[in-house]
Amino acid sequence: MSPLNRRRWANFRANRRGYVSLWIFGVLFAVTLFAEVLSNDRPIVAHVEGRWFFPVLVDYAESDILSDGFPTDADWRDPALIDEVGKRGWAIWPPVPFRYDTVVRDLGRPAPSPPDARNWLGTDDQARDVLARVIWGFRISVLFGFALTLVSSVVGIAAGAVQGYYGGWVDLAFQRFIEVWSGLPQLLLLIILASVIEPGFWTLLIFLLLFSWMSLTGVVRAEFLRGRNLDYVRAAQALGVSDARVMVRHILPNAMVATLTMLPFILSGSVTVLASLDFLGFGLPPGSPSLGELVAQSKNNLQAPWLGITAFAVLGGTLTLLIFIGEAVRDAFDPRKLPGGGR
Repeated sequence: MSPLNRRRWANFRANRRGYVSLWIFGVLFAVTLFAEVLSNDRPIVAHVEGRWFFPVLVDYAESDILSDGFPTDADWRDPALIDEVGKRGWAIWPPVPFRYDTVVRDLGRPAPSPPDARNWLGTDDQARDVLARVIWGFRISVLFGFALTLVSSVVGIAAGAVQGYYGGWVDLAFQRFIEVWSGLPQLLLLIILASVIEPGFWTLLIFLLLFSWMSLTGVVRAEFLRGRNLDYVRAAQALGVSDARVMVRHILPNAMVATLTMLPFILSGSVTVLASLDFLGFGLPPGSPSLGELVAQSKNNLQAPWLGITAFAVLGGTLTLLIFIGEAVRDAFDPRKLPGGGR
């Protein structure tokens, strides 16, 4: 690691709030990546009549598990099947024995039901376990945010680099295009899109990418406008170095400082956009694990305060962690910061 990067890492660690937030967010994201193992209505692994089964990964017929079973898909929520598996072998169940779409039976009261020993965060108005939906919804929200941030950053950096490096009519035409494009009503276009096709993960990602790439264009453009007039850049051009090589090797590293500082904030915005669309009903397909859909349920079921508290805690906590991480990254790349956080 170079001395400059060591100084940046020291400044990042000096921001204790951001450093701890990075660890918390990283652990939560790493854990929810294995949502199928953490929250599922099937056993993780089972050993019955001397054979091994992995129901989380493979669909089995009941006759595959039990020698006298029926040749139909095994229903692992059937008490009779669970009892037979317990008599002829054993099974290891996930800590949360529900998927995001599992309807909880025998609640004993109308849904939504409050938290208890069986459903730690209660159930929603469709009798689905809230904790299971939070686990699956957090994973898909963060993955969506990462994908949108990564792709939009690549497109935005490339667009800003071309604008700033060439300038002139290229820059002027691009700026007028951005002004017109950014003025389009995104929500209205999304409503029209939703009336034609059913929005999904990739559909929403592509649609939002059409507008989100502009978030970094202005910053990168300014850095390239400044960097193209520096002496070492002019020297490289005089030596016959190609424009692409000058842009990538000589100017882009300086522009990446401001870009990396903004990435955590762009990620938090991407998570918020998906939650907002799900809340309005223009996001993921109905039934998908969604934090925004949980917010909508809390609004529609004011008699169930645990839904609102859970939605606020998860969304608010996620965005708070990302903002704290962004502040620490900003301090890390601040050239006025001394190692350890001083100035």
